[in-house]
Amino acid sequence: MPHLILAPLRGFTDGVFRNAFQRHFGGIIEAVAPFVTSIKGRRIKPSHLADLMPEDNPQLPVVPQILSNHGEDFICLANALVDLGYTEINWNLGCPYPMVAKKKRGSGLLPFPEEIDRLLEIICRGFSGKLSVKTRLGRFSADELESLIPIFNRYPLERIIIHPRTGVQMYDGRVDLSAFAHYLPQLAHPVVYNGDIHHPLTFTSLMAQFPGVAAWMLGRGLLANPFLAEMIQGGGAPVENRRQRFAAFHADLVAGYSERFYGPGHVLDRMKGFWGYFSSGVMNGRRMRKRVHKISRLDRYLDAVAVWIEDEASWLT
Repeated sequence: MPHLILAPLRGFTDGVFRNAFQRHFGGIIEAVAPFVTSIKGRRIKPSHLADLMPEDNPQLPVVPQILSNHGEDFICLANALVDLGYTEINWNLGCPYPMVAKKKRGSGLLPFPEEIDRLLEIICRGFSGKLSVKTRLGRFSADELESLIPIFNRYPLERIIIHPRTGVQMYDGRVDLSAFAHYLPQLAHPVVYNGDIHHPLTFTSLMAQFPGVAAWMLGRGLLANPFLAEMIQGGGAPVENRRQRFAAFHADLVAGYSERFYGPGHVLDRMKGFWGYFSSGVMNGRRMRKRVHKISRLDRYLDAVAVWIEDEASWLT
């Protein structure tokens, strides 16, 4: 059975989503949570870790992720997460967004291998848990990973998750499978592949091309089609009762965000965001997305989705 991991998508794959997903769908073994940012000083407020409290994440094993470019601050936050019961912490070296990268965080650190080496030395000396890394091929060029691999190989990393794009690509253009194939045998640690798995046939092709990959991460493809992991685990077989299961999942999302957010407007905004993904996984989804974005009240949104699920939704396989 392939080891499938839910990717961290900030603003989407939070605790509400993770719990709702696991209640209604299968195929995912674990999740990497969207990043939390390290903070100066040793006092970490509970609100900073609200989405990672173990009692609120009973459905799926979770690996917290930290965004940081400061060794001591990383250690402080990582050890606080270990104190909550987590055994592995992931370091985000892949976030492509300019507001992050320009501050030398996420993929913005990749052009500075000496800095990454220095930070890994500090972190591995002071952190009491297991450390993994999520990265890209580089910020500006796929060649940047060349100088980072010897550094990664020197440290006791649990695994390395690679999204084979550069940071400046964001999520545009094709993943660079040639570069991934070049780097894969050079890495001493287990490698997780992440990027553009939208269909079981894509997964089958990648698994045949890269048999040395230890695990596979699903992100945007899974949000577009929440049945994707089940389809992969079942060899691409169609999934039954799609309408009913999606309706129940959607209801759980709305209920979860209604408890978390103050006011129906915030819930509606979050659900509109999800339609950026839902719409690409179903027939006539683009039309439904446009309709949803014109709605200004949560009750009217729920009515529109109910009608769409009953009368219009044609689920792709």
